[in-house]
Amino acid sequence: MTASLGSLNITNSHEAHPSVLHIWGGHPLQGQVKISGAKNAALVIMAGSLLCPEPCRLRNVPSLVDAIRMGQVLSALGVDLQWNGDVLDINARDITTSEAPYELVSQLRASFFAIGPILARLGEAHVPLPGGCAIGARPVAIHVRGLQALGANVYIEHGMVHASVPGRDRRLKGTKFYLDYPSVGATETLMMAATLADGETILDNVAQEPEVIDLANFCNALGARIRGAGTKTIVIEGVPRLHTADYSIIPDRIEAGTFLVAGAISRSDISLHPVISDHLTPVISKLRQTGAQIITEGPDRLRVIGPDIIQATDIETLPYPGFPTDMQAQFMALLTVSNGDSLITETVFENRLRHVAELNRMGADIRVKGNTAIVRGVPTLTGAPVMSTDLRASAALAIAALAAQGKTTIQGLQHLDRGYENLDLKLQQLGVKIKREPAPPESEAHSPVIQSSQSALK
Repeated sequence: MTASLGSLNITNSHEAHPSVLHIWGGHPLQGQVKISGAKNAALVIMAGSLLCPEPCRLRNVPSLVDAIRMGQVLSALGVDLQWNGDVLDINARDITTSEAPYELVSQLRASFFAIGPILARLGEAHVPLPGGCAIGARPVAIHVRGLQALGANVYIEHGMVHASVPGRDRRLKGTKFYLDYPSVGATETLMMAATLADGETILDNVAQEPEVIDLANFCNALGARIRGAGTKTIVIEGVPRLHTADYSIIPDRIEAGTFLVAGAISRSDISLHPVISDHLTPVISKLRQTGAQIITEGPDRLRVIGPDIIQATDIETLPYPGFPTDMQAQFMALLTVSNGDSLITETVFENRLRHVAELNRMGADIRVKGNTAIVRGVPTLTGAPVMSTDLRASAALAIAALAAQGKTTIQGLQHLDRGYENLDLKLQQLGVKIKREPAPPESEAHSPVIQSSQSALK
C-alpha cells in the first residue's frame, strides 16, 4: 500500500492485479504471528474521526483494501489523510460536502457509518444506501429510526438516505431509543450521532462487541462523554465540540481466532500477539472442546497446541458475547476433519453457508438444511481448486488447505485482502508452503464481484 501525503492516492497491488493462492498441505506451523489492528474497529473509528474538527492520529490501522476504501470516502468528503505504515493522520477540519459518493459507498458497506458523524457535524447528510451483500440482507431501518428519534428528518429517495436537522442550531437532540435488534452498525451510528447532540441519549438493547467499546473509547479520547459501552445500555451525554486525540486500534479478534484455528487444524504449536483474550472467550471455549490446548503466555499473548484427534462440537452463531458469525466458516473447516458429527447453526446472516460447496470439493462431508450445516468428520481433505465466496470463507478455505493432502488453489482473493493483512505472508513465516501468483485470464473472467464489508452493518 502506498499513499501520497495530504491526499489519498492509494493503490494496492493485490486489488489491481487479481491473483490466486497455492497452498500445499501437511506442513505443521511453528513460530509466532503478529496480529494486526481490528478491521471492524478501524473502519468505524475512521468514520468517527469526522466528528472532530481537529487533527487526529490513529495507530495500528491495518493495511487492507477496506481501509483504503474508507479513506477514499473520507477524502471525497474533504478530509485530509496522511498514511505512514500503520499510522494514519486525519484532519477533518474542512468537510467540504455532506454527500458521500455512490461509487465508493457501493463498494464498502461500512462507509454508511459516515451518516451519523456528518449529520452531527453539519446538520445534514446524504449517503447512498449500501449495496447488496453476498452473505445476506442488512437493512438500515434501525439506523434511520434512531436518527429520527434524535430529531432528524430522514427520507430515502432514489437509493439515497437524506437526513437533516431542523431548527436554527441544526443540532440533534438527546433521546431514549430501543434497538429492535442489537445491531453493531446501528449502535455505532447512533452513538456517534449522539456524541454531539444536545442533552442525554440512552440507547437500549445495543450491541456489546469489542469494536463498539473501541469506538466509544476513541470518542471519549476526543472529549465525548459515553458510558456503558460493552453492556446492553449506552448513555451518551452530548458535548458541543470534540478535540484532538492520539488513539491505538485494538487487535483483531477475528484474525486471532483464525490463526488459533489454523494452529489447531494443522496440529501445530504457535503463539499469537498482541491479543485480548477476553475478546476470544467463545472461540477459545469451542477450541478447547475440540481438544486444542489454548495457553495464556502473558497479558497479550496466546499459544495454541493442536490436538492429535480433533473432536466434534456444535456451534451456534450469536451476537457478542456469543460465538461470532465471523468465525463460523473457519470452525467449519476445522470440524471437517474432526472425530464425529457437528451441527453448525448460523443465526446472524441468512446466506452465510455458501462455502460448504467449496469445502465439499476438498472432500468434506457437509450437508445443509436451512441455516444449519451437518458436518460429518472425514479422515483427511484433499487439495482442489476452490473459489472464495466472501471474506471469512476465504480464510476458511486457506485453513482447510493446511490440513489437505496436496495442493489447494484459492481464487477470489479480493475477499481475503479486504479483511486480512498479509495472511499469506504470515502463514509463510509460520512454515506453510504457500505461493501467491497472478491469476490466469480465465479465472479473472469468472472471478466474483468484490463484495462489501462482511460485518459492518449487522
